Amino acid sequence: MEALRIAVTGAAGRMGQALIEAITATDGCVVAGAIERAGHEALGKDAGELAGVGRLDVQVTDQALDVFAAVDAVLDFTAPAATVEFADLAAQARIVHVIGTTGFTSDHEARLEAAARHATLVRAGNMSLGVNLLTALTRRVAQALDADWDIEIVEMHHRHKVDAPSGTALMLGDAAAQGRGVLLDDVADRGRDGQTGARKRGDIGFAALRGGSVVGEHSAIFAAEKERIVLSHIAEDRSIFARGAVKAAQWGQGKGPGSFSMLDVLGLSDF
Repeated sequence: MEALRIAVTGAAGRMGQALIEAITATDGCVVAGAIERAGHEALGKDAGELAGVGRLDVQVTDQALDVFAAVDAVLDFTAPAATVEFADLAAQARIVHVIGTTGFTSDHEARLEAAARHATLVRAGNMSLGVNLLTALTRRVAQALDADWDIEIVEMHHRHKVDAPSGTALMLGDAAAQGRGVLLDDVADRGRDGQTGARKRGDIGFAALRGGSVVGEHSAIFAAEKERIVLSHIAEDRSIFARGAVKAAQWGQGKGPGSFSMLDVLGLSDF
């Protein structure tokens, strides 16, 4: 059986290096491409040496089209503008595109939806098993409790994170909204400052904290009179996201075009 050929975008970044390490550590998978933006100092360097896993004889390149045409799957944790371009290439190549990028606009979402008609897109604000189980539990708890229970989503990340709330926080908020049978856009409270007035019944609140080198901490808080339920997940290393992304690439082989989530990959979509 031939090895699954996987490429990594943003290969020289912290997450890109973690992805390369995870691929090399997974039986039946090989790093077959490493992509960086034009002009990046890592271009021409060996992807394995950059990631600290030894020489792989895979050079970092900015020729994404050539790479996409030669692989079975691409792991992409870059930026929204870059990811939608990569999704177009994945659609042309009819391959699996695993997307961990967050912060998409409605225009970006439309581009991804169009790409999913030809590529297998696996998208998640967080690729870890624990977070996706937390998401499923959040939906179930929200379904069981009425609006007398206030829902707050609290997250913390490192100081370099550029989007807020995080993709994982929004994933948890959406799960809570689904449990309540409402649309998150209709009930989300994403900013409080000054004299805001009392909390609106049924809203789902968000708080985003930034500092230090925190990989990721998320909590879904259900608060009622004199009691609280707190569901939490703490990520201690980026490797958990990388392992989940590789698992998604393996799962997507032979699935055909469409847009899927890690809940589909882990068999939790109906939990």
